Amino acid sequence: MDHTLEHHASYIGKPISALPTPALVISLPVLRRNIDALHKHVEELGIGFRPHVKTLKTLEVTRLMLKGGKYRSIVASTLAEVHGVLPLVEEGLLDECLYGMPIYPGCLPRLAELRKKVRIQLMVDNEQQVAALEETFETHGGSASWDVFIKLDVGSRRAGVDQADTEALRSLVDRVDSSAATTLHGFYVHAGHSYGGRRRDEAEATLNVELSAVLAAAALAGNDRELVVSIGSTPTAHVVASLKAAVPHNVRLELHAGNYPANDLQQLSTGVIAEADQAARVVAEVCSVYPRRNEALINAGVVAMSREVAGAYPGFGRVVGKPDWGIVRLSQEHGIIGNTSAVDSDQSASRGQAPGVEGVSEQFAVGQRVSLCCNHVCITAAAFFAFYIVDDHDVVQETWVPWKGW
Repeated sequence: MDHTLEHHASYIGKPISALPTPALVISLPVLRRNIDALHKHVEELGIGFRPHVKTLKTLEVTRLMLKGGKYRSIVASTLAEVHGVLPLVEEGLLDECLYGMPIYPGCLPRLAELRKKVRIQLMVDNEQQVAALEETFETHGGSASWDVFIKLDVGSRRAGVDQADTEALRSLVDRVDSSAATTLHGFYVHAGHSYGGRRRDEAEATLNVELSAVLAAAALAGNDRELVVSIGSTPTAHVVASLKAAVPHNVRLELHAGNYPANDLQQLSTGVIAEADQAARVVAEVCSVYPRRNEALINAGVVAMSREVAGAYPGFGRVVGKPDWGIVRLSQEHGIIGNTSAVDSDQSASRGQAPGVEGVSEQFAVGQRVSLCCNHVCITAAAFFAFYIVDDHDVVQETWVPWKGW
């Protein structure tokens, strides 16, 4: 049994210096501020909002994102997440869930069971998926057709119909419309490549590409029916206030985002958040110090931090309060902290301490606790069995247990 999973509640009321390491710490004041800021933008624009639950995967943060039932739809990446939100349906806070993977036959029996408890929407980007739904419609679909979003690809090259392939898109719309197993609910786009931007104006440009793509698709589907167009990624969600395009009368616009409550170094790299907007940290412990190499060893490696990169920041995480120091190398449970400011991180081990740079012995000692900003909080959080939720004084106020697995 994982120690944190078994004993997390016993740390309520204690400072983060008392936590078992590595530990994932979430600042509740920062998280609330991040959520409130996006809600404010959505409300000022008068559009819908569909939070994605994939980042922290807990009832507690999902309640906050839904704002007590003001917003009543979510996106989920896994069946475990769909199952995990069912208590919110029972509380009367949630009406519908979009399963965020293009549909595949193996998940349909479980989704059909979940559909008895919450409205399930599906995502398609290929006509073969419609055929699969038809094959299992009577067995697993029930008497009502499945509401589907058609997913568009605007440059991420992960999933979706290429927005420029009008012929394929039109054919898929016709296929969905002609099937008794499916009803076209709308169009969905996620500009994951927006994480590669470095300035606010780049995020704004990508946001408008998202909007243009879904509006063009909606026009292709005709203006004689109600449709939902869903846009967003956390970088573009942060600049949603810049939206200016007019939306047709038959189209309802909604924003989706998932990373934004916590944020991370990837988001900081895009230039749309401030350093203080990062709510998540990993607390680790210094295991050893190597003056000759000018490096220190911590007990947070790939499993705790992931190998995700952050674009503008070298390495695999930064030490809070020590901007010149970060994780320069990783193995499974080992993290190597080095100085990232004076020399390239790949060369620091062979060259030792750079001239004029304070050495590792002055910065770190065995047993010292360090807090680390992570590159991609969605991946980092997936490694932890419980989260420690702290106040402005870094004292644990709550503990949250995330949904695990697929």
